[in-house]
Amino acid sequence: MDHHSFYLPNTGMDSGEDAPPDKDNAPAERDKRRRARTLREFGTLSIPEAKSNIHAMVIVGQIEGHVVLPNQNKTTKYEHILPQLVALEQHPDIEGVLIILNTVGGDVEAGLAMAEMISSISKPTVSLVLGGGHSIGVPIAVSCSRSFIAETASMTIHPIRITGQILTVPQTFEYLEKMQDRVVRFVVKHSRITNERFRELMFRTGELARDIGTVLIGREAVECGLIDEVGGIGPALQSLQRLIEEARAGREAPLQ
Repeated sequence: MDHHSFYLPNTGMDSGEDAPPDKDNAPAERDKRRRARTLREFGTLSIPEAKSNIHAMVIVGQIEGHVVLPNQNKTTKYEHILPQLVALEQHPDIEGVLIILNTVGGDVEAGLAMAEMISSISKPTVSLVLGGGHSIGVPIAVSCSRSFIAETASMTIHPIRITGQILTVPQTFEYLEKMQDRVVRFVVKHSRITNERFRELMFRTGELARDIGTVLIGREAVECGLIDEVGGIGPALQSLQRLIEEARAGREAPLQ
């Protein structure tokens, strides 16, 4: 037998094969694989890393609730968001949360559940509407300690609607009315808009073009009291840092 081709049972390699890579090159190989994965998933070789006391949570696409949406839909699943919010509340190094919104809306109860949890977090929170914060995205946007909207972003306010087969009985319409009241009460409680003004925007028939509802662009959302300020990522982060400093000062203040 040719001694250059005998089999090594423990390694699964012929003696003529190349030796495994040097262990000294392992970190370089891992870094190369990491950079390739980052390029494939994010379109860049590296993502800036910085130790921060702020966690950014992104809510995009359609809010998926109890029904799984088609694969071609870009969704935010509420069962992914709720555990994150619990973890953020408990994490000792996270002092503030930035909620970035670009959503068309979605499941009403799932969106309200997310909004309720965000509003009940003990740490400072700031929301930023980029692109759009439509439908059930409105309660999520106003659930934070402070809310911002980009100058070109929009928000759609419309009556509660459901799709699919329904029973046309009085109880169904009463249920829709109660669900709508839940949304209205939450938005009014967590923003400067009045109940009458919000309902007027919701049912303004003259602007219910194509049954999409009343659309507010940037500053209009601020002027009606729905959102606090017009601004982008810079002002939003600055506001969150101020809230964090105020929270620190409150914790450090001596008891009377």
